[in-house]
Amino acid sequence: MHDSVQELIKTRRFLKERLQRDYSTLRGYEAERSNVRQLLQRTAEMGESNSLLLIGPRGAGKTTLINAVLTDLMENKSFVDNTLIVHLDGNLHTDDRIALKSITVQMRLENAADGKVFGSFAENLAFLLQCLKAGDKKSKSVVFVLEEFDLFCTHHNQTLLYNLFDVSQSAQAPICVLGVTCRLDVIELLEKRVKSRFSHRQVFLFPSARKFEEYVALFQQLMSIPSSKELQAAADRVDSLQLLKSEAFTFQRNHFDGVEYNFDKKHMENWNKQIVKLSKSAAAQKTLQMLYDFDISEAFLKTFIFRLVAQLKPEAPHITAEQLTALAAQYECDDKVELLCGLSVLELCLIIAIKHHSSIYDRDPFNFEIIFARFSKFAKVSSTMQGVERAVVLKAFEHLRIIELIMPLSSSGMGKLQKEFEMHKLALTYGQIQHAVQRYQALPTEVAQWAQSSLI
Repeated sequence: MHDSVQELIKTRRFLKERLQRDYSTLRGYEAERSNVRQLLQRTAEMGESNSLLLIGPRGAGKTTLINAVLTDLMENKSFVDNTLIVHLDGNLHTDDRIALKSITVQMRLENAADGKVFGSFAENLAFLLQCLKAGDKKSKSVVFVLEEFDLFCTHHNQTLLYNLFDVSQSAQAPICVLGVTCRLDVIELLEKRVKSRFSHRQVFLFPSARKFEEYVALFQQLMSIPSSKELQAAADRVDSLQLLKSEAFTFQRNHFDGVEYNFDKKHMENWNKQIVKLSKSAAAQKTLQMLYDFDISEAFLKTFIFRLVAQLKPEAPHITAEQLTALAAQYECDDKVELLCGLSVLELCLIIAIKHHSSIYDRDPFNFEIIFARFSKFAKVSSTMQGVERAVVLKAFEHLRIIELIMPLSSSGMGKLQKEFEMHKLALTYGQIQHAVQRYQALPTEVAQWAQSSLI
């Protein structure tokens, strides 16, 4: 029994670490990956200069793609020997002076540049690149990776970008500039002189709308324990990152290493069988379909699985379809419904009156007087709502406006028009109102019945 508990704790830790710290495993994007790899290879082997922008939403895998390509290229001896990698981040390097200092440190040229006075940024950068040339004029290639590229566009005169793109256009030294950004309009942020020197190579990364079967297979893969042979192969690949002699690239120092985990073979087989069985069950398929419709990105699925794995404990050593469904339900909840459930009964009655008015008059605008007349009709035959004063109902109506469940039609108050007569529209669907009425705690029966039918 004690062994099985240990194995479970080990499994939980393994899955969590792999989800969090696997920085170089990229699934899909084959064309984009090969495009970036060829670009870097040509810079290293043929001395070609180039520039490229990786564009895509946050969490799409832009940085992972660069990490994966660099890990692939660690097997290529000429790339390792001939290339320096400089990593800059728009959040850290907030102006060109700080960026230049970081470039000098990452190229290990602090001693060469120490004490020298340069007239301009261009002179300083030219000197740094000149220092890399060997005796036979063969220069080392430099790959500049610029994370949060759009933030570099805010620098004064865009001096850094201008000089990097200028060097990549002229044959001064072989450099490759890789920009990473989540802004689709990033080209528009570049100044005219910078834009003219950029190669206009853009690679777009969007979460690939893979088939649902592939999504289920990815879920299975992320939840399964690989064999020791697969773990060893992955570890060897990560070990090759030792050759990446960069102070700024830190992902290899904290990279997940699966070799330290040694699983009991029987436990591993049972766990993997149970995961396959789970992913084939109808309830799990339905839940995964809902997640797939909600967000197809791998980053979202990883976050979801992490929360699922965190629920593993000795009393519940397996993931069940019920756990899967309960966790997925948290992503389905509607904020507007939550808001409606927090209203007073009077405010909910006004929402129901508005719903009936909208359904009868085909979503025509309404004012307080119209809704108050409809509410009063209900209040006369209702034991719960009798004797509510008009001023109190008006206050409740104004509260609905403040929390934007109803919206005024005119943006600039109607001047002399009294607030009771200002026209509004409903900012809810009938389904949301229906859902809230069903979920509302201790709602009087007659109010629930009135919500179903406008006839009193």
